[in-house]
Amino acid sequence: MRNMRTYILSLVAILVVSASFAQIDRTKMPKPGPAPKIQLQKPIEYKLSNGLTVMVVENSKLPRVSYNLNIDNVPSVEGDKAGVSSFLGSMLGNGTTNISKDEFNEEVDFLGANLNFGSSGAFASGLSKYADRILELMADAAINPLLVEDEFNKEKERQIEGLRTGEKSVDVVAGRVGPALVYGTHHPYGEYVSEETLNAITLADVKAFYTERFNPGNAYLVVIGDIDAKKIKSKIEKTFGLWVKGTSLELSVPETSPEVQYTQISFVDMPNAVQSNISLTHTAKLKMGDPDYHALLIANKILGGGFNSYLNMNLREEHGYTYGARSNLGSNKYVSRFTAGAAVRNMVTDSAIVETLKEVNRIRNEDVTAEALANAKAKYTGDFVLALERPQTLAQYALNIKLNDLSEDFYSTYLEKINAVTIEDVKRVANKYFKPENARMVVVGKGSEVLENLEKTGIPIKYYDTYANEVDRPEFSKPIPDGVTAQSILNKYIEAIGGTDNLKSVKTVHSTANVTIEGVPLTLTADIKQMNPNKESMEMTAEGMGLIMKQKFNGESGYSEQQGMKQPMEGDQLALKKSESSLFPELTYSSDSVALDALTSIDGKDVFKVKVTNNGKDVFRYYDAESGLLVRTEVEVESQGRTVKSISDFSNYSEVNGVKFPYYQSIKSGPQTILMNFTNVKVNEGVSDADFE
Repeated sequence: MRNMRTYILSLVAILVVSASFAQIDRTKMPKPGPAPKIQLQKPIEYKLSNGLTVMVVENSKLPRVSYNLNIDNVPSVEGDKAGVSSFLGSMLGNGTTNISKDEFNEEVDFLGANLNFGSSGAFASGLSKYADRILELMADAAINPLLVEDEFNKEKERQIEGLRTGEKSVDVVAGRVGPALVYGTHHPYGEYVSEETLNAITLADVKAFYTERFNPGNAYLVVIGDIDAKKIKSKIEKTFGLWVKGTSLELSVPETSPEVQYTQISFVDMPNAVQSNISLTHTAKLKMGDPDYHALLIANKILGGGFNSYLNMNLREEHGYTYGARSNLGSNKYVSRFTAGAAVRNMVTDSAIVETLKEVNRIRNEDVTAEALANAKAKYTGDFVLALERPQTLAQYALNIKLNDLSEDFYSTYLEKINAVTIEDVKRVANKYFKPENARMVVVGKGSEVLENLEKTGIPIKYYDTYANEVDRPEFSKPIPDGVTAQSILNKYIEAIGGTDNLKSVKTVHSTANVTIEGVPLTLTADIKQMNPNKESMEMTAEGMGLIMKQKFNGESGYSEQQGMKQPMEGDQLALKKSESSLFPELTYSSDSVALDALTSIDGKDVFKVKVTNNGKDVFRYYDAESGLLVRTEVEVESQGRTVKSISDFSNYSEVNGVKFPYYQSIKSGPQTILMNFTNVKVNEGVSDADFE
């Protein structure tokens, strides 16, 4: 009886489900359900006598606490002292006038805390049982910063070195030139830091900036975590209550540069570029409280805000131009910027620009599909709900409401407004805020390879240097002076670095270098040994880790080894190694293997481009027309089924035993850049055959 009853109930359930499926119209997208109800805990808010606004949210989910300090300064132009704010941000939080730098950092580590400062605020977090001490350290560092000459000088050296390193980076140059052109260098969002402005800054400037801009008058402190609001209030009054209110500065943000009146390409020539950075960009006035804000979030998500966006599906998935294409429209109470672009291969730079403009016009002219709209809404809903699990999100939301003058229900109604966006809304805001007719397509790339095809697009082109100064169209080939040949260039190089006899006397070279690999936060050292005619060994060590990688070539075969995995040399790499027949190959090149390709320029200096052909493989070597020194080599090699261009730059030549060696090398292979600063070079000592096995 019981089994029969179970069977009947199951049959009824199947019939009910089947009937409900039969009533679904699968030709239509299902209607979205109601937006999740968002309940945000309202902070306990009060203001100290010095003007500091405090917001506290008790959250006992985890035994942790976070402090978020934000100083709402009006953006200002730093002018000929551009970079003074970054100096202050880097020096804050490294000790106080009461606690030395080492003792301060050791205590932060001992507490397991996180403490970071910037020029307009700070963030601290840790276990709630240490909440009082973390607050004390944060307040002490903010109120009594250790701004001393020796730390200032170290920071200046670091920043200048970082600036020099970035000069060869396409992305760094694009990040400087784009804002400078769009906002104008007279605007705080468009001015840039240079070596000249860094050298002009003194410690007195940093202290003056701190006094004027780092004070509690316009500051907010958001506290979230497993704390007692009443007890923490008393502690905040005893610590941050000592912060002296500064004099209010009456500042106004200057107007940005006028919008361009037609679509145009702003081109920056980077001869070392192995790919182009393209970015369609213009200013936009969008604030978080604007009625169009939520519709624009959806429009940008569909255009270029995710993997399935128009831009990414076109430039990456359909054409394979890039690893990823994105768009972004910022929201700022002063002024924002729209960008749409990608890093693309040199040979498709022009095509990528045409396709980017096509997709921007597509979202302006065509209705988005119901599916694309629903997917964008679902993505925002999921991300929003997940973000609420992080206490830092609640802190940022509380700050946003204050800093951007938002309604108190801005975040509790956020998803309702996202779900209310229609297809018509997307087209309307796309036409209002995405304006290719008033945009620059900023292109940073190798002019000799991309400019001819860019000119064929018919889009007007203007030319700029790497600091956004307008310049003439770059020359990629100049008339070669009478009497100059490939052999005369090689002879001049040989004499420039020491002469034939001195070079032939060099049998081995042993050198060491400090190595920086972009994106790798390790202190690396390379030990390099070479022996005529073509043996080579390199061993790379990391501080605290020992040997991490080595590469050996004994003249006939070689290998690389990393983490115990040995990979034999083969293909183009092996052929290239075997073809080299001297520590100074210019001594051995035959007349039929070299050809003078062009007189061009690198970093504003004339250079001779010489093509060397070995075993059917072309290598380009660039020699300074004035000094004769080798400044660059360029070669394409096959790596894991792909053709990769490798560019090596050489500079800072110094003499050892009558022969000049380049003590600085920059090697860019595909997306990776390696910088080598040589600290020691020995000739004819410390090298044996055993080193290459």
